[in-house]
Amino acid sequence: MSAWTLDDLAQLIDHTNLHADATPDDMHKLCDEARKYHFRMVAINQVQARLCAELLAGTDVHVGAAIAFPLGQTSIAAKVFETSDALANGATEIDYVVNLTEVKRHNWGYVADEMRQIVAVCNEAGVPSKVIFENCYLNDDEKVKLCEIACEVQPTFIKTSTGFGTGGATVKDVALMHANVRGKVLVKAAGGIRDAETFLAMVRAGARRIGTSAGVPIIEELRDRIEASGTDRLEL
Repeated sequence: MSAWTLDDLAQLIDHTNLHADATPDDMHKLCDEARKYHFRMVAINQVQARLCAELLAGTDVHVGAAIAFPLGQTSIAAKVFETSDALANGATEIDYVVNLTEVKRHNWGYVADEMRQIVAVCNEAGVPSKVIFENCYLNDDEKVKLCEIACEVQPTFIKTSTGFGTGGATVKDVALMHANVRGKVLVKAAGGIRDAETFLAMVRAGARRIGTSAGVPIIEELRDRIEASGTDRLEL
């Protein structure tokens, strides 16, 4: 068990708006909330990177650009370009979607090459990288194989889901991923995490970043729990 302050818990949250119709006003609201609650990152579509970087200038809130989102069905060269372009426009974290066609073909050499190239761009820029598996389309053997590749390539995080597939994060998947990277890579849970109890279950299972569009109500609920406990932290 370990003790978590409210700020510790807020720092696990990637505050998310990946809607196709998100407006500049929506980005202002997202960034204002991220600043107010001290979330770790805003998770946005790549095209919003420059605006969010401008809105968050002078803060320690990161700008996380989603690459090849949500399908992952672009070439390695296109993903590398999109990553570089996002970084040039102010992104300070990258979440990219694996090529699921190649995963389902078990073309592991391709998947590893893709991961190496994108992680290399992120490493050169000194920014965290996250690999989105989209577990709802994978069997456990495929999830484990992706974990093995990640252990070799070492992105910063592996991530459960885009939130746009047929299913989101599950405690079972987070635990499976956490066990199979053996501390070499961190795990991010995303997709369908909308309340404090689900959030805490993901953290207990090993997630060290949570992608959610419900960060504000989750943190407010956690604030109430901490205050009701008579301490300044939660034991997890």
